[in-house]
Amino acid sequence: MAKQKRKLQNTKKTFTVKVPAANRNYKDTVFRMLFSNRKNLLSLYNAVNQRDYKNPDDLEIVTLENAIYMGMKNDLAFIIDTNLYLYEHQSTYNPNIPLRDLFYISNEYQKLVDKKSLYSSTLQKIPAPNFIEFYNGSTILSDCTELKLSSAFENLSGEPKLELTVTVLNVNEGHNAELMQHCSTLKEYAQYVARVRHYAANMSLNQAVECAVDECIKEGILAEFLSKNRAEVISMSIFEYDKELEEKKLRKAEYEAGFSDGEKSGHETGFSEGQNHAAIETARRMLQSNKFTIEEIAKFSGLSQQEVETISSNT
Repeated sequence: MAKQKRKLQNTKKTFTVKVPAANRNYKDTVFRMLFSNRKNLLSLYNAVNQRDYKNPDDLEIVTLENAIYMGMKNDLAFIIDTNLYLYEHQSTYNPNIPLRDLFYISNEYQKLVDKKSLYSSTLQKIPAPNFIEFYNGSTILSDCTELKLSSAFENLSGEPKLELTVTVLNVNEGHNAELMQHCSTLKEYAQYVARVRHYAANMSLNQAVECAVDECIKEGILAEFLSKNRAEVISMSIFEYDKELEEKKLRKAEYEAGFSDGEKSGHETGFSEGQNHAAIETARRMLQSNKFTIEEIAKFSGLSQQEVETISSNT
C-alpha cells in the first residue's frame, strides 16, 4: 500500500503545471469566482463523485487562465487521484461544448506533457479526462444529460473514431436535489441565481441583482461570499445576464434567418413552406442524441410537439 501511495504521489508531481498569472482582461463569472476557492471546489467534486476528501490541497489546480472564449473565462480544471477534471459553467444551452472541451483538453495535455518524450519508446502516461458542465440557463433540461462530440460529425459511418462526452448537470433551483444536499455552496448559488431571475422579471437588471444580493446576505445565502465581494459580484452578475440576453437575441436572429432555407426543409418533412430550417436542424440533432424528450426539444427549438414528432418519424 505504501509503495502504491508513493507511486501516485510521484505521478502527481509529473503533471505539476506552472499556472500563468491571471489574465484580468476577461469577465469572470460568479460561479467560477465562487468555486475557484479550493474548499468550495473540493466540496463540489465530492458531491458530484460521491467522495469524501477532506484536504483541499489534494486538488491540483491546472486551470488555463489564458484560455478565453467569447470574452469570458469559465473553466475550472484540476487533477485529483491522477484524474483530470474540467468543469464548465453555462447559463445558456450550447451543443458545442464538446468541441470547445476538445480544444481545451488538447491545450491541457500540451502543458502537462513534455513534447520531447512523445518521440521515445516509453508510453507517456496522462491523467484520464472528465468533462462536467454545470448548467443554469432558462431552457428546460432534465437533471442530467450528455452531449457528445460525435453529434457534430457530418456523414458519420459506424462508430466514431474520436469521442468526447460532456455530462450536463442542471443546477437550477429545484433540480438535482441530492447533489445540492451534498454541496451547500452549489445549493445557495442556485438560490441566488433564482432570486436574480425573479426580480429581473419586474425591475431593471441592476436593481434585480442588487436586491438579490441584499436579500441573500440577509437570509444567510452565500452571506460571507456576497458580503466580501458585493461590488464585484454585482458587476459580474449584470455582465452575465446581459450576455445571456444577447445570446437569446442571437438565437432569435438565427431563427428568423432560417426562414430563407425553409422551403427545402418543408418538402423534406411535410411542413408548410417557410418553416424554419435552423429550428428543424436543431430538433434533428437533439433527437439523434436520445437525451431529450419531445417536450424539451419543442421548447428549445420553438417548434410544436407535433412538428418534432414529425421530424422524429422522418429521421
